[in-house]
Amino acid sequence: MLISRQRLERPKAGVLPFALTALRHPAVSRLLTDHRALLADLLDGLGSPLHVVLPEIFEENVGELRRVIAETGAAADILFAKKANKADCYVTAAAALGIGVDVAGAPELVKALAGGVPGHRIGISGPEKDDALLALAVQHGCLVAIDSISELRRLARTARVAGRQATVLLRSRTAGQSSSRFGLSADERRAAVGLCGELADHIALRGFSFHLNGYSPAERATAANEMIEHCLDARRRGSLSAELVDIGGGLPVRYVEPRLWNEFLAQNEPAHYHAAKDFKDFYPYGGQLAAQAVRAIMAHPVGGGESLAAKANRYGIRFVVEPGRALLDQAGFTMYRVQQVDDRRESDGYAIVTVAGSSFSLSEQWFNSDYLPDPLLMSAGTVADEPFPACVAGSTCLESDMVTWRKIGFPRPVRRGDHLVYLNTAGYQMDSNESPFHDAPLPSKVVLRLGGGGDGLGDGVGGGLGGDGAPPRWRLDGIR
Repeated sequence: MLISRQRLERPKAGVLPFALTALRHPAVSRLLTDHRALLADLLDGLGSPLHVVLPEIFEENVGELRRVIAETGAAADILFAKKANKADCYVTAAAALGIGVDVAGAPELVKALAGGVPGHRIGISGPEKDDALLALAVQHGCLVAIDSISELRRLARTARVAGRQATVLLRSRTAGQSSSRFGLSADERRAAVGLCGELADHIALRGFSFHLNGYSPAERATAANEMIEHCLDARRRGSLSAELVDIGGGLPVRYVEPRLWNEFLAQNEPAHYHAAKDFKDFYPYGGQLAAQAVRAIMAHPVGGGESLAAKANRYGIRFVVEPGRALLDQAGFTMYRVQQVDDRRESDGYAIVTVAGSSFSLSEQWFNSDYLPDPLLMSAGTVADEPFPACVAGSTCLESDMVTWRKIGFPRPVRRGDHLVYLNTAGYQMDSNESPFHDAPLPSKVVLRLGGGGDGLGDGVGGGLGGDGAPPRWRLDGIR
């Protein structure tokens, strides 16, 4: 996808343990290079941390994903997984682009509708949904992923009272995830298909979905093939509208160059972290590109030399894809202001940089892990002869409040008042864990458009990534 066209900044030699320099979109590079004063003013005026969201790059990612899907020959609908970021601007952009939104609760559904996404383009995938959410789904014609027989019966009652027909997917456990807490077992799935037939006045079975952890294209393709077979079985049993297979999200994002990532994995050890923290698992920051994953999923052989896409086309099956992180790739970053530096280089060999804010605004610790791409140091001064090793701590009273446990080799000493920029944080990092702990307000989100699109304040398609010289325009997210 677009990441393959980005400029890669190579790390400087001699930084220990080593650099994990973040890839960045050219538009992000222009912002950080040409509009540093604006970013500093926004951080000073709106508080630290500050999330900068870039809907233009989201729009570019949607276009690229559409193109890649078309190249595979598959038919697919895109639903943006809203759980990946709470910003309103992405939903508004999704509505303008004509894609859907995947939600898991009533608040997300209300936000999607308010952002202009029609109900028939909204999927609801949360487990065992409450009656209020089911009622909203029926009223607006949303596609509901059913997780249990009891939920299916409740939805049918809701649809009957409303005098409507609800459209559903049956979320089914795959052969490889029989112990998952999500979805119907094989016996339950067969019973649910039969029940859909009995309740046909109130329930329209459109197809099947599944829940799958991880980023393996082969596993996702295998699961999707199982769902195609479920559709064919449902058709044989009278559910002729079973034509959708929802493959979920799980499209990977590349944050750093693969070579750097492989070097990191080979050399990683507890000594590289504050307090010798020993992490067991990381996001695959240098892994496959989303475009490569889509092609691999659709080209995966599913029997007789036929690809998944070819089999789906032969049987008139359409896919639903629910990317979150992949559509937000490069579409936002997070800024912190440094408020203290505890220089322990003589005693411990590194410093502890404390920022205004906390790790709640960089949510990888939710997964008992560390956000590994190096933050950028925005400060005056020249590169020092030796790197300045430091980890980054939050300003709460929790010992575990570390924004970055890993010791970063900053190019110059970090000082109070400097700014740190964490790149590519829009996908799950910004707000999954944010909390008003210590009565601190939730961080602001600033929507930046880079010029060329009318007044620069809208959320329509084509805001001007071309760099026409116009200054960026900004507004607070949620304020139009």
